[in-house]
Amino acid sequence: QVQIVESGGGSVQPGGNLRLSCQVSGTQFGSAMGWWLQSPGSQRDVVVSFKRDGSTNHHDSVKGRFTITRNNAHNSLDLQMKNLKPDATAVYYCNFPPITPLGARWWGQGAQVTVSS
Repeated sequence: QVQIVESGGGSVQPGGNLRLSCQVSGTQFGSAMGWWLQSPGSQRDVVVSFKRDGSTNHHDSVKGRFTITRNNAHNSLDLQMKNLKPDATAVYYCNFPPITPLGARWWGQGAQVTVSS
């Protein structure tokens, strides 16, 4: 049974930093993995991801501020977020892109990030 568990969320002031972690179990750690965010009332959108060739894809709004790293030996994926802005307030999830009907069953509980002064 695949389980994805996100951790590391919290509240920070604008300009602050946070690091999120994702632990995957029950399946082979995929070459393509990524982080999504979902703001209240909005759809879930990919923020940054590893593609199958190992390169990364960043949403324009986070380029230069968000960094994705992975530890294949530990089946973990991290997201370092710097210089956070209020619009980063959301629940963050990790999963395997592209999201298949099976992958859609693997969403974890997410990690809440709140950026507010």
